Amino acid sequence: MSILVLTESENGKLKKNAFEVVSYAKALANHQNTTVTALAINCDEPGELGNFGADKVLNTTLTFPYFDALIYSEIATQAVKQEGSNLVIISSSANAKYMAGILAAKLDAGYVSNVVDLPVFGAHTTVKRMAFSNKAFSHTTLHANMNVLGLSTNAFGAAENQVNAQVIEFQPNIPDQTMTQIDVSQTTGKASIADADIVVSAGRGLKGPENWGIIEEMAEVLGAATACSKPVSDMGWRPHSEHVGQTGKPVATNLYFAIGISGAIQHLAGINASKIKVVINTDPEAPFFKAADYGIVGDAFDVVPRLTEKLKALQIGSV
Repeated sequence: MSILVLTESENGKLKKNAFEVVSYAKALANHQNTTVTALAINCDEPGELGNFGADKVLNTTLTFPYFDALIYSEIATQAVKQEGSNLVIISSSANAKYMAGILAAKLDAGYVSNVVDLPVFGAHTTVKRMAFSNKAFSHTTLHANMNVLGLSTNAFGAAENQVNAQVIEFQPNIPDQTMTQIDVSQTTGKASIADADIVVSAGRGLKGPENWGIIEEMAEVLGAATACSKPVSDMGWRPHSEHVGQTGKPVATNLYFAIGISGAIQHLAGINASKIKVVINTDPEAPFFKAADYGIVGDAFDVVPRLTEKLKALQIGSV
């Protein structure tokens, strides 16, 4: 019985989390001696999922201008029933979490989000997940016969596992829409915070929006996304789309720079899942240093440009 994976794409391109959820499902399938079926919606290159372990790809080419939780959950439900799957893997993106409850209700399934490890199967299914704003782990037991698992971002990673995936056109019956979206605002030309391996974030220590050039330059050198603390977005120095933290966008990246950010508990709760945290601050007593893997006590206007120049030199030396 195949494990079904719901993958995500944007503008026809698969997102990083699509490869992560397929990799996770493949590792699980190897333990269960089964196969992985990936569901791709509006994806230009569905065969790419075979590079990460998908044995079969159900490719839906119906065009939707925006993400719609009701439509996507219905497509996934029909795919599950066609494949006879009793386990569905999704990401823990904002869209996936928005849709997950609807999908679980349609399937009469158990659902758990922020999963960080492979489940343990016995009389029931037990999963390890992040809890309390990523400060602790919870071991959750699912009693349903059908389950939906939401994989925590960057918890498992994308592992190449070459499979010659069978791509099949999948034509679900789409229900009439009960809601219509008229507009979605998106940032363009920048690395996405959700998909970036590195995030360079700054706070009020930058003193004003006119000083953000040093942050953007450093991010450009690193191929990173830029982000900010809540006070910065509240003051209009940076767009709200860059606000990270418990009340903004959660960040689970490989490398997170916090520059001129004191480290309020709400901000820390939103970035705790990041693997390596580097803090630059003039205040040696800033709370962020307690959560940091590496810390630099210094003026951002001195440290950041020097660090950027060193990074540029490393790039030139590696060419």
